[in-house]
Amino acid sequence: MKITVVGTGYVGLVSGTCFAETGNNVTCVDIDVNKVKKLSNGEVTIYEPGLEKLFERNLKEGRLHFTTDLEEGIADAKVIFLALPTPPGEDGSADLSYILGVADKLGKILKDYKVIVDKSTVPVGTAEKVTAAIAKHAKVEFDVVSNPEFLREGVAVEDFMKPDRVVIGTSSERARKIMGDLYAPYVRQGNPVIYMDEKSAELTKYAANSFLATKISFMNEIAILCEKLGADVDMVRRGIGSDDRIGKRFLFPGIGYGGSCFPKDVQALVKSSEEVAYDFRILNAVMDVNEKQKLFLMPKIFNYFNNDLKGKHFALWGLAFKPNTDDIREAPALYLIDELTKAGATVSVFDPEAMNNVKGVVGDKVTYAEHQYECLDNADALIIATEWSVFRTPDFDQISGTLKNKVIFDGRNLFEVSRMKELGFHYESVGRLAAK
Repeated sequence: MKITVVGTGYVGLVSGTCFAETGNNVTCVDIDVNKVKKLSNGEVTIYEPGLEKLFERNLKEGRLHFTTDLEEGIADAKVIFLALPTPPGEDGSADLSYILGVADKLGKILKDYKVIVDKSTVPVGTAEKVTAAIAKHAKVEFDVVSNPEFLREGVAVEDFMKPDRVVIGTSSERARKIMGDLYAPYVRQGNPVIYMDEKSAELTKYAANSFLATKISFMNEIAILCEKLGADVDMVRRGIGSDDRIGKRFLFPGIGYGGSCFPKDVQALVKSSEEVAYDFRILNAVMDVNEKQKLFLMPKIFNYFNNDLKGKHFALWGLAFKPNTDDIREAPALYLIDELTKAGATVSVFDPEAMNNVKGVVGDKVTYAEHQYECLDNADALIIATEWSVFRTPDFDQISGTLKNKVIFDGRNLFEVSRMKELGFHYESVGRLAAK
């Protein structure tokens, strides 16, 4: 099948590459001339495990193409995916200007029937708006489908190639057949393709991410309560996670969620609720808890250093909002850097993939280390903000020998409290008693 993907951001590039991997001929369209040039020359513009190998293979085999010309890009396509950004506006609502702008252009250049697919995360009712924008100029038949993505950064290729489910929102039998044929190779093991109306599909994506964000914030509240009551959040997590009605995933406490999806999608669903005069109280609480959680370690740090951080130097491991990505959007590490430097401290940072992205945002506000242990030089304490695997089993002797003080503030609960006590560290984490 010939497919066009409009937008080569995270969702667009992963989707286009994975569609090509099953033999489809894919053209990716983007207005960024430099990005299109890099992609055409074989340079992957995002970090995502497993993507580069698939990208190189399909580019070499001629199944993956890139252009800045929308009309050229859609000429022979049967399906056009809109994988465009929907950033939050000042009021929290999703900005649909990119999607509706492309829809308007499509209406003027469509020459035969095509399926136009909303792949971006969009508010309920967007399919209707896209349909209206295209229909304003179109002289041929078309269908607009909602097909939300459920990709997890860090395992997005696996999620796309072997999805838990595929959600397709359409009232058109013609579009349903085309979309079913397109996704058939990805659900051969029997995972469901769930057909529904467009509005339900749009809401499904927001509901899924909002529910997961709720689990995270709930567990972070439990962690705070554990510290106050003298309980251990790890024990509580295991106790409730073994209940299959609850499940084990998204129950790990920490310093809040970040990224491009959870913060934006929760905020957008709250805004959509407000527009129909509904107060979504749970999600308002989820956002409030998460904002406070990003700075959960700061009172512990202030307390240890007698409320005076002037002249103190901290090592910070982890800048991405989660491991296996270079995405720093809404990353808790950025909030910690801001608070530490405002308090008069200096910070050295290390992350396996996100350093360049942070340089573009933070600049020379921090020192960038080339190695995780170099980051520790002359530091009064180590702070851990992202649970990269490389941080899970470090050389504690080297940490002890490099840090000024054997002090670790762990925002991701990477180490066992008892082990840290044996090693002689002052170790504080989330929802567990401190090792001193």
